[in-house]
Amino acid sequence: MDKVIVFKCGGSALDDLSTSFFENIQFLQAAGLQPVIVHGGGPAIQHMLDRLDIASEFVDGLRKTTPEMMEIVEMVLVGHVNPALTRKMNQLGLNALGVSGTDLHLLEAKPIDLDKYGLVGEIVNVNTKWLKQLFQSGVVPVISPIGIGKDNQIYNINADTAAGAIASALGAEQLVFVTDVPGILKDGKLLEVVTTSEVEKLIEDGTIYGGMIPKVKAALHGIYGNVKQVMIVNGKDSELKDQTTLKGTTIKVDSTVHV
Repeated sequence: MDKVIVFKCGGSALDDLSTSFFENIQFLQAAGLQPVIVHGGGPAIQHMLDRLDIASEFVDGLRKTTPEMMEIVEMVLVGHVNPALTRKMNQLGLNALGVSGTDLHLLEAKPIDLDKYGLVGEIVNVNTKWLKQLFQSGVVPVISPIGIGKDNQIYNINADTAAGAIASALGAEQLVFVTDVPGILKDGKLLEVVTTSEVEKLIEDGTIYGGMIPKVKAALHGIYGNVKQVMIVNGKDSELKDQTTLKGTTIKVDSTVHV
């Protein structure tokens, strides 16, 4: 069975992904890991909404998505961000295939709360059978976080949530959040391994602050189901710590905690 590693590439980090990051994915693939890429695209979506003079609002950190806005979200993620990332990966030698979560009902979803969030969805099923068929063909899936409901309605899925659901459904070895920082730092030094309870303490004592807080909380939310561990790595300055691990901060669940 494939040992899967799911990379969540945030929209703000996509433009800064280094050639070495993609080369490291190739090394991981050669070492027997099956990469899966899930991308965001918030800045690109906002840019298009601004160009079209469409107002948007965030509720609890989620972009409230009207039917008009859903068309823009799909157009930007599936029509622009996904193919651009896929082309870059193929150019650098990765056998990548760009897909939407609506393709073959890859990401089946339902609305979280239509009145509160609009067409923002949560994933209820992942078509792992199809993903495994892609793995057998040596393909690296590049997934846009668009979900589809049983009524054929499409939904805007938070990319962190999508990556976590895919990683959990596949029983991934690692879920890697690719950001513009090297990981969690304390006194200027990288913390290579922290537990979930240690993360909470580092937030409380101010070691983790500012823009790192939402990244770390997103990583904590990713530790559920069958995911073995979560990492935060720098996509701009990527390097391998060993044959199967990128350098960054690994977050592990405390042995006494059950998720």
